[in-house]
Amino acid sequence: MSIVYLIGAGPGDPGLITVRGLQCLMAADVVVYDHLVNPRLLRHARPDAERIDVGVAAPQPNEQDAISYLLVEKAREGKTVARLKWGDPFVFDTGGAEGLFLHEQGVRFEVVPGVPVCIAAPSYSGVPTTYSGGGDTITLIRGYEDGKAQRDIDVDWTSLSRLDGTLICYAGPQQIPRIVNQLIAHGRPPGESAAVIYDGTLPTQESVVGSLADIGDKLKRSADRRPGVLIVGRVVALRDHLRWFDSRPLFGKRILVTRPRDQSADLVERLEAMGAEAIEAPMIRIEPPDNYDALDDACGRADTFDWIVFSSTNAVDAFISRLLESPFDLRALGNAKLCGVGSATADRLAGHGLKIDVMPSEYRAEALIHALTQTGDLAGRKILLPHADVGREIIADELRKQGAQVTEVVAYRTVATDPEREGQPDVYRLLLEGRIDIVTFTSPSAVLNMVSVLGAEPAVDLLRKTVVAAIGPVTAEAATRCGIETSVVPDKYTVPALVSAIVRYVETENGLSGRRAPSPESRATL
Repeated sequence: MSIVYLIGAGPGDPGLITVRGLQCLMAADVVVYDHLVNPRLLRHARPDAERIDVGVAAPQPNEQDAISYLLVEKAREGKTVARLKWGDPFVFDTGGAEGLFLHEQGVRFEVVPGVPVCIAAPSYSGVPTTYSGGGDTITLIRGYEDGKAQRDIDVDWTSLSRLDGTLICYAGPQQIPRIVNQLIAHGRPPGESAAVIYDGTLPTQESVVGSLADIGDKLKRSADRRPGVLIVGRVVALRDHLRWFDSRPLFGKRILVTRPRDQSADLVERLEAMGAEAIEAPMIRIEPPDNYDALDDACGRADTFDWIVFSSTNAVDAFISRLLESPFDLRALGNAKLCGVGSATADRLAGHGLKIDVMPSEYRAEALIHALTQTGDLAGRKILLPHADVGREIIADELRKQGAQVTEVVAYRTVATDPEREGQPDVYRLLLEGRIDIVTFTSPSAVLNMVSVLGAEPAVDLLRKTVVAAIGPVTAEAATRCGIETSVVPDKYTVPALVSAIVRYVETENGLSGRRAPSPESRATL
């Protein structure tokens, strides 16, 4: 049965959508979304779901009618529609109008509340909207949400100014100074604490704090044209004690993630948990081999090998998935022993219920050979090595020098991508303009493709001006061969260890270890 879900997508941070909202989004045949909805939420939609960007149309009356008719049309086609709305659908938004229109047209709908920006932004800035001694009221003032940036706000300013509590308003750059002036003119103390928060809940969040009069003066002189959340009240003074979001170790850092998009979620989430703005620009993607014959043959006789060596999680995924798609299952491995390079590879095997027999201490051919020889003589041993189409022949060569009978099969391909051509960020421009603080590489292939995309000389020149972090020595060696200096390499070659190493590097370089990060007010363009 068709239905339209009016879903509050939250104020920006994609993690703030509700569980119910996520369930409805994942079930939808059609997703209609506003321009302020975080694009990363769309990844939760079904691959076959129709996506309709209504852009900046929603605030305009005529276009809003068109959106309402669109929802009805899709529902009458028998579709389940997810209407993603920024913040909460019923808080200074058009969700009420859309719901009434759906009701009048006899279309079933459900409202899924979301977190409003006027509640979330203060929390992320460290300002509690209520606190003992901070007054007994919270007043939300309509400012920007209806798109009428130039209109006068029709409220009883005298009564509003006399309220003993917190005032909150999301408004544009023209409105906030007028609101401040009206409050002061009608009796609000000019010295009362106030704050304006830009890009609330996002890694680019900035907070400007001062007295009510100071805030008004600063905004009049500011060239910043972003809308923001104005907070007025004694609770603003608690920010210095309750700051958490913008005091995280990587806050304000823009970090380039070059990992394949379907494998980047863990790295992106960990970087953002530390406060960074993760910019995704995949340099490679993982594809199946051109021909499965060799891999299928290896899967069919897996129990004839003494060792199967997995050098990456991709190798594990490719081999195991192909094995399970065949008439066989994991029992086909027989008595073959398993060697996994790196703890992430071991964890991926464990996810399939398989325990590794050997894990080298380092991600190097020499360490792998040493670890295997510790288990016994390799002469005559049959070893299967599933790897990428650009796998490291050095491992196979070294194993053969030990007398092993090595079978190499291409389990997957690493395909170079051009982020700009695929609608991703313009990496060259971002680096040229100094808008990237750290570049991360999690494979030699990503390094080589970035050099290919940017050009050898430009890549070396641009990356010399930023910090380069590699997940391990093999990736760092690939960068060195290209003339790129690597500043960060973790002791363990995993994503968690890479993020921890980046944090330590930033804290050491900035002298922040054990201290609070600098206030973003110092970066505000006021």
